[in-house]
Amino acid sequence: MSRHQGNDKSRPGSGRQGGFKKTSNSRGNAPIRKTPSKFSVKPEENKVSKTPKAPKTPSNPDEMRLNKYISNSGMCSRREADIYIQSGNVKVNGEVITEMGHKVKLNDVVVFDGSTITPEKKEYILLNKPKNFSTVGDDEKGDGNVLDLVRGATKAKIQPVGRMDKTTTGLLLFTNDTDMARKFTTPNQRSSKLYQVTLDKNLKYEDLEKIASGITIDEYKIYVEEITYIENEPKSEIGIKMKTANVKIVRKIFEHLNYNVIKLDRVTFAGLTKKNLPRGNWRFLTEQEIINLKNS
Repeated sequence: MSRHQGNDKSRPGSGRQGGFKKTSNSRGNAPIRKTPSKFSVKPEENKVSKTPKAPKTPSNPDEMRLNKYISNSGMCSRREADIYIQSGNVKVNGEVITEMGHKVKLNDVVVFDGSTITPEKKEYILLNKPKNFSTVGDDEKGDGNVLDLVRGATKAKIQPVGRMDKTTTGLLLFTNDTDMARKFTTPNQRSSKLYQVTLDKNLKYEDLEKIASGITIDEYKIYVEEITYIENEPKSEIGIKMKTANVKIVRKIFEHLNYNVIKLDRVTFAGLTKKNLPRGNWRFLTEQEIINLKNS
């Protein structure tokens, strides 16, 4: 048999030379395997039916979590509020609440550590009041009301602390902190206010001494902390320091001695001054000023 006869096509590669090679699967010669595409649509029967989610229950705008209520009041953070709640220091409508996540209504009475609170953050605004605005009827805006001057400053329901008529100018505090407002309007409050008074005539020295030693008006003895002539000004310009926030009393002191008050300006209020606060402008108190007011 010749050597070429060994190349039997029925047995590829059996001969020494020139045998048939096995078909290569390289360079795209591999058989095509049909695999399902990940983009192919699955048969309907193989789909797993999903239960539709129930719609979320809309939140009640008149309710909120108790810890948020406390936090909004400015008493402490939500995390700290949770600690107070767990320790039994919070009451809702007279009942001690220790349940976490408890919801309250906005008209509920919430007592936090012995004090009744509101869900509003405490705001403190200082105004340098101009003329022709008063606090009379301060529940209604318009007609020369001081609330018109701070409109848009905050959404909180702030009110002026104390009363001022249209002709009185100077510092006026606004807040929604009822404890703070009460503190500065009670007769026995301790903070000082300084007023600059312009009279229709020079104040006699003997009248100045009468005021300094205490003067009786309508059977009430009225004391001042300090009264003095303003340096380098006419004797009709008087500085008077008192604890009262009632400007009517300041007027009565001079009117009782037959002087007419032409101008009355509150220069300082419990340590707050008019520095960098032009007439008719307002500003928020700083954190340190708020602390000072609470401690005054």
